[in-house]
Amino acid sequence: MFRIHEIRLSLGEPKDRIPEKIAAVCGLEKEGCRVADWRVVRESVDARDKSRIRLVYSVDFSLERPGTGELPETEILRVLNAQKRGGALELAPSGQYSFSGADDGRGSFSGLPPVIAGFGPCGMFAALVLAECGFKPVVLERGKPVEERISDVNRFWRDGVLDPESNVQFGEGGAGTFSDGKLTTGIRDPRVGKVLEEFVRAGGGADLLYRQAPHMGTDVLRNVVKNIREKIIADGGTVLFRHKLTGLRFEKGTRKTVFAESPEGRREMPADALVIAIGHSARDTFAMLSAQGIAMEQKPFSIGLRIEHPQSLINAAQYGENFNKVYGMPPQEAGLPPAAYKLAHRCKDGRGFYTFCMCPGGSVIAAASQEGGTVTNGMSDRARGAAFANSALLADVRTEDFGSDDPLAGIAFQEHYERLAFALGGGSYKPPQETVGEFLRGRGSLAGCLPDFAAAAIREGLPVFGRKLKGFASEDARLYGVESRSSSPVRILRDAGLNASAEGVYPGGEGAGYAGGIVSAAVDGIRIAERIMARGS
Repeated sequence: MFRIHEIRLSLGEPKDRIPEKIAAVCGLEKEGCRVADWRVVRESVDARDKSRIRLVYSVDFSLERPGTGELPETEILRVLNAQKRGGALELAPSGQYSFSGADDGRGSFSGLPPVIAGFGPCGMFAALVLAECGFKPVVLERGKPVEERISDVNRFWRDGVLDPESNVQFGEGGAGTFSDGKLTTGIRDPRVGKVLEEFVRAGGGADLLYRQAPHMGTDVLRNVVKNIREKIIADGGTVLFRHKLTGLRFEKGTRKTVFAESPEGRREMPADALVIAIGHSARDTFAMLSAQGIAMEQKPFSIGLRIEHPQSLINAAQYGENFNKVYGMPPQEAGLPPAAYKLAHRCKDGRGFYTFCMCPGGSVIAAASQEGGTVTNGMSDRARGAAFANSALLADVRTEDFGSDDPLAGIAFQEHYERLAFALGGGSYKPPQETVGEFLRGRGSLAGCLPDFAAAAIREGLPVFGRKLKGFASEDARLYGVESRSSSPVRILRDAGLNASAEGVYPGGEGAGYAGGIVSAAVDGIRIAERIMARGS
């Protein structure tokens, strides 16, 4: 198959005109060819000219030449590129994930089952690949299955009753289960295709494979993680909920005993391989691992507030104030998604200030996992149909800001500002809030749950963002605090073989400092699974 980029459709123009567009651009009629099969591999929006917004596609397609012998693909490329105006065509990459042990490993592994601590994206995909290849992994998840977790989180939002082991951060699917379910990633790795395909198989929607900024939404993601769990179990894996990793005992070679707290009491499991995929909020587990000699280091992260605007304001800024008049319909009816944004600014003191985890058509949520601390985040459903948009406003936190050389000092830094936000909220887990106008004039109290440099970055950066995106710094936009869990403040060190300072212990994902979102964490889990299988098959 061949791949072509920059195939453009007007708003409302049907996708089935794509073969016709390919034929025109490549001069297929002149060469006696026609498009035989095609599929969209990427869809994006070009809204630079608000009066002529277009949907832009990359497409894989095959050709047929009736009544003639087929030319080699390289010769077809040469002929078509001679006709095509613009960039060159290319052969479509296969994009297929493969692991050499995957076909012949099923059911043949006779060693100790790998143990995986954590059932977020990293742990989930490590377990999925191991189970597919017959390694019968055992997953320890401190939280509850998603069906029970939803009830606990809804009670927390409704009544303010926090379950420290079942909340927005802990439970099946990890923190991403209560989020926008964004699947954008900057990494280039064939394993990304494996991750997206598994999400599609589990009910995430076929458009995940081609959207410019794919997302599942929290409503869909909850079913997807349950379906992946069921597949892992069907392939021979075990998933143990309400089982928290509490200790390790190192024995001969890579052999170790894994200790876990469960509803039935303390459990012991022998293992040669242990995957540490605990997420960025398992602070007690980080402390336990550090006490047991697992080497860690401080890692920079970010802190700030969350900002909320009417989605209609963002749509107008990105698609044009007169969109309805120009196109005769609102953006969604024209096939456009609720508009998003991504903004960044370098502050006078050199710190980075940027938007993060932007949720179109979503809501600001309370996301605490620790008693006496308030945390905020954003969430949206698949349809992104809510009236408001929100995003984090984050400033860089450097390790020198921690005030200590302790590897866990960044956690203490986070806890300090989360406790301040809890106090500002009147001893409530609901995020304290005020308007942009109040914050910029210093008339509110929200700056009190931020380090001075972060408050200064927001006051400097908001007007800059307002000039980039009309209405962004409007005085009645709302700010919520504190956004402190954008990434882990700790990195568990690992070598080229992905081992921690103890052989056979594999730290991975966002919590261990090796990923920055759902997809990259899942890819890291697959890499760890491959390493375990290469050693244990």
